[in-house]
Amino acid sequence: MKSKSLGVWFSTNAMTADEAAALATGVEDLGYDTLWYPESLAYEAMSLAAFLLGRTSRLKVASGIANVYARDALTAAAGHDGLNRLYGDRFVLGLGVSHVPLVEGRRKHDYIGPLAKMRSYLADIADAGLERGFRRDDRSIVLAALGPKMLELAGTAAKGALPYNVTPRHTAMAREILPPDAWLCVEQKICLTTDASAARAAAAQQMARYMPLPNYRNSWLREGFSEDELAGQGSDRFLDAMVAWGDEAAVRARIDEHFAAGATHVCLQPFRPDGGAGPDWDALKTFAPG
Repeated sequence: MKSKSLGVWFSTNAMTADEAAALATGVEDLGYDTLWYPESLAYEAMSLAAFLLGRTSRLKVASGIANVYARDALTAAAGHDGLNRLYGDRFVLGLGVSHVPLVEGRRKHDYIGPLAKMRSYLADIADAGLERGFRRDDRSIVLAALGPKMLELAGTAAKGALPYNVTPRHTAMAREILPPDAWLCVEQKICLTTDASAARAAAAQQMARYMPLPNYRNSWLREGFSEDELAGQGSDRFLDAMVAWGDEAAVRARIDEHFAAGATHVCLQPFRPDGGAGPDWDALKTFAPG
């Protein structure tokens, strides 16, 4: 992961094959380093990675985040090693423990203590008995990490961390916990508009799915937000912290705050000011590294 590089995080869940391919090729053409995508209740992480890698030539593709309850550790190791063997070391495996409603309600698994589950899963990946000559010993794995203990694990048993729904204050805290050479890939939502009402409406729309989830709420409370600020759709201060908005200079300042706080890589999630579906290509062009 290149130091101070920019990537794009965007949900592919509702996209057609043509739309997902256009996202990947568009992001690559603009010079971004990595395209991150989720794994929830739509595309399976490894199959989508193969599709996106097959339609690009330079772009790195990263699961953000592949659910550890979706496949056993040997399958995760084979998926990582196989994709990098087939596509020139362009795949990053982001792993996460997900959330109780998705794991127990939808996948019908027992939700185990997050830290113990991830530690065991990573140990099993390291011990995966893949064929000699096929397996990769140096794997590009990052963890969805918010709390101090998961961040510590990300720094000792993986390449680093992908914190999601965080502020530069969290980035600084994470940098202190992670080893100096660990990757710190931070997701930042953006909305390129100077209309406060439009920006906060877009932010509230996007944050609604995360507000009830304990993993995120606990992280926000650790960052200093109050229960009152997390009530309903969230206070203006909270929404402004989650989604950077304003003109180019204002949004770029937030990106630079993450880098100043120690981020290795910032992946932008660009929302349209009108609340419409799909990424805001105007914003992606504005902040394009290329």
